[in-house]
Amino acid sequence: MGHLKLKGKDLLKLGYPSSGVTKAIAMVQRQFPKRDKNFVLSVLADIRKTPEAYLGDLALGGIAELLVNPKAVRRQSLNAQRAPFAVFGAEHIREEALHQLYSALKLPVATQGALMPDAHPGYGLPIGGVLATANAVIPYGVGLDIGCRLSLSILDTPVSYLDGAKDRYAKALVDHTRFGMREVHASPADDAVFESEAFRSIPLLRKLKGKAVKQFGSSGGGNHFVEFGEVALAATVPGLDLAPGRYIGLLSHSGSRGLGAAIAQYYTKAAIAQCPLPKEAQQLAWLDLGTHLGTEYWIAMQLAGDYAAACHADIHRRLVRAVGGRVRGQVEHHHNFAWKERHGGRELVVHRKGATPAGVGVVGYIPGSMVDKGYIVVGRGHPDSLHSASHGAGRQHGRSETNRLWSPSDMKKVLAQHRVTLIGGSLEEAPMAYKPIGEVMAAQRELVDIVGTFQPRIVRMDG
Repeated sequence: MGHLKLKGKDLLKLGYPSSGVTKAIAMVQRQFPKRDKNFVLSVLADIRKTPEAYLGDLALGGIAELLVNPKAVRRQSLNAQRAPFAVFGAEHIREEALHQLYSALKLPVATQGALMPDAHPGYGLPIGGVLATANAVIPYGVGLDIGCRLSLSILDTPVSYLDGAKDRYAKALVDHTRFGMREVHASPADDAVFESEAFRSIPLLRKLKGKAVKQFGSSGGGNHFVEFGEVALAATVPGLDLAPGRYIGLLSHSGSRGLGAAIAQYYTKAAIAQCPLPKEAQQLAWLDLGTHLGTEYWIAMQLAGDYAAACHADIHRRLVRAVGGRVRGQVEHHHNFAWKERHGGRELVVHRKGATPAGVGVVGYIPGSMVDKGYIVVGRGHPDSLHSASHGAGRQHGRSETNRLWSPSDMKKVLAQHRVTLIGGSLEEAPMAYKPIGEVMAAQRELVDIVGTFQPRIVRMDG
C-alpha cells in the first residue's frame, strides 16, 4: 500500500478548523502511514466529536489538542534579569560556558541554575550546566546523548588478577565491547525495554526501534569507554554491602546511542518551531509539559534513559561472564537527563547536562581522565547546586587544540607512566586534554563527600 493521502478539504468537511488542518494531516500520516483512507477519516471524525476523550492518548492526543487547545506560534523574548544561580569552581570555567548559562537563566521558564567546575561550552545549555524550569523541558538542556551515564560494577575477584590475568581482561574488552557508529554485536541481546508501549505509539520511536535493537549493548565514540581497574573503598558506602578495601571494578560510560540523538534532534526542531527565541538562545527552546508534544518528548526521554541503562547492563553482563567473578555492588546514574524534583517547596524540572545527581545520601561516580583516579561520592544535597555535582574532570582543551598540542607518542608516554593499557582511543581524548580531577573535586567539596576511588588500568575506547 502507498503513503496515506489526505487533503485539507477532507478534514474541513469533518469540522476541523482551518488553522489546524495541516498539522492534523501531518500527525495522522505519521501515525497511520499505510492505513486505508476511510479508516483514518473515521478516526478523525471520532476525535472531532469527542476530542476531550483523546487528550491523554499517546498516539492521537496531539490531534485532539488542536481542537481543544489550539495554540498560535508566538516569538518568545528573554527576561531582562537572570534567574538565581551559583557557579562552582569559576576559575576552571571558560567565559563561553558562563555566557551560555546566562542566556538560559533569562528564559521565561527558568527558575534557578548552576554551573559545575568541569563545565565547558556545548549546544544550548553548557556541559556541566544545571537548570531548573517551571513545567517545561528543554531538549537541548538534556542534550543529544539522552541518558548518557556511568555504571560501575564492583567484583569479588582479587585485585592481583589485573596484573596476573591482564591478557584475559584485555581480550574480554576486545571481544565483548563494540564502539562508534559502525560496530555492533553479531547477535544483539533481547531486552524488556523493547516492549515499551512508547515504541508502538510514538511514530518517531517506531521508526527508530530497528536501529535501537541493532545498536543495543554498544558504546558511543568520543569520550565513551569501558574499562577495568582498581576500586578502593575508604568507607562504607550507602546501599553497598561492602567493607572498606580494594576490589576489581568494571566501569562503562555511554548513552542512548542513535536513539537518543534522533529524539533530541527531532524534538529540538519541534520546540524551536513552536517557541522561537532570540538567536543567542534559540537552542534553548522548550516544550510545555502541559502539551501533547511536551508529554511525548518526556516519555521518549524516559525511554532513551531506560535504553541506555539496559545497554550498560548488557555490557557488564557480557564482560563479567567472560572474565569471571561475582558483582558485589553497583554505582550508576545518568548525567544527561531531566528530573521532576522538589526544590524550594515546588516541583521543578531539573536539567542536568553533564552533571551528576548529588542529593543527600545519593551515591555517584565522578571520573577523571583515562589515567587519573575517579571518585565514588555521596551527595550532600547543596541547594545552590540544585543537588548536583560535576560529571567528570571536564575538557580544558578542545579536540582540535589537543591534536595541535600533543603527538601520539606524547600520549603513549603518559599512559606508560600511569601503567594504563589503552585499546583503541584517539589523541583527541588524551589525558592532557582534561582538567586536573583533583582541582575539580576540590572546587566541589560543598557538594559531595568522597568515599572511594577507581583507578583505570585497562581502557577500551572507539578506534
